[in-house]
Amino acid sequence: MGVNLQNESQLFIGIDGGGSKCRATIFCPQRGVLGTGVAGRANPLHGLEQTFESILASTQLAITDANLKAEDVKTLVAGLGLAGVNVPRLFELVNQWQHPFAKMYLTTDLHTACIGAHEGNDGAVIITGTGSCGYAHVGNQSLLIGGHGFALGDKGSGAWLGQQAAEHVLLSLDGFAEHTGLTQPILEHFNVTDAMGIVENLAGQSSSTYAKLARIVLEQAELGDTVAVNIVKQGAEYISAMARKLFAIQPTRFSMIGGLAEPLSSWLDDDVAARVELAMSPPEIGAILFAQQEFAQQESA
Repeated sequence: MGVNLQNESQLFIGIDGGGSKCRATIFCPQRGVLGTGVAGRANPLHGLEQTFESILASTQLAITDANLKAEDVKTLVAGLGLAGVNVPRLFELVNQWQHPFAKMYLTTDLHTACIGAHEGNDGAVIITGTGSCGYAHVGNQSLLIGGHGFALGDKGSGAWLGQQAAEHVLLSLDGFAEHTGLTQPILEHFNVTDAMGIVENLAGQSSSTYAKLARIVLEQAELGDTVAVNIVKQGAEYISAMARKLFAIQPTRFSMIGGLAEPLSSWLDDDVAARVELAMSPPEIGAILFAQQEFAQQESA
């Protein structure tokens, strides 16, 4: 049963796109969240086509979940927070997209995560998921750290943990590095028996394939495996240092979000761990708040 939009106030859709998945949420100012959909990754660094496909797929799933009709997409005001659009060229390319929405407002996933985490107020966030990056917004100041993407940066992220582990295991299997408890679970993960099997599964793969190994690294670190402990400690040291750089502009609140926020928290330096507060809302709600802000400004202009 379709909702008659003539009698409804403006509907918004918030879209959060990252290295592993894209989440869309439809929101009505009167009735709150109406529906949500989740699709594949939406990071323009890894391909625009896939990004647009994931945005459209998650949008359609959210529309179905909200009991709206497919054509109602044309009435939605969209806020998009995407990984990778901190690169100006990619921002432009996404902004030129012939999207199906009534209006589309684009920003980085960090910006929408920060708006969501602090419900529109100033603050700082670190995202540690497939990738890693930090962002703080205080008054007229904003600070962006990291987010350079897999292979160039993203230290402390799921992809980085997985890549470090795979590299050590391959060296170990070739007899160049110390034995580690990581070897067996990584071989089992790919259902292979030797170094070449690992290489076959990882060569040329994207960050999300490496990020799937992060769980193994964290499990082995908890069990006390020296190699895994060193990898996790190195990653956590970087995240702690990133947090201190964000604290320099004196944000009143600080949150960590993403799939690794929880498992990494016990490895952070005490002074950083003490400042972590729960995010008030998820990034897709931040994207809705962003869209509402931009839409209101445009309407009153």
